[in-house]
Amino acid sequence: MLKIMPLKRASRGRTKGGKGSSGTVQCTNCGQTVPKDKAKKVTSKLNLVEHTLAKELRAQGAYIASPTVLKHYCISCAVHFKIIKVRSEDSRRKRGKLR
Repeated sequence: MLKIMPLKRASRGRTKGGKGSSGTVQCTNCGQTVPKDKAKKVTSKLNLVEHTLAKELRAQGAYIASPTVLKHYCISCAVHFKIIKVRSEDSRRKRGKLR
């Protein structure tokens, strides 16, 4: 008789589904190698110009580029920076928005 181990999370902590292996990325904070589908992704805009100067330039009609930066975090760094929260046993099995 074959016993099946219980799953802690329904997704096993990843978003890959059944597509096999995925690539790896490095954590932005600590440099740990993390599977691409397990890493927590955070996009943020980078301000190249000071706020007061940007306000004056926009008033004159200038376009100010603000590139988006994609940051990948490992699970431990994501918990540390409060991107994700530690959840109870029941809520771990539920998928959905965490933030």
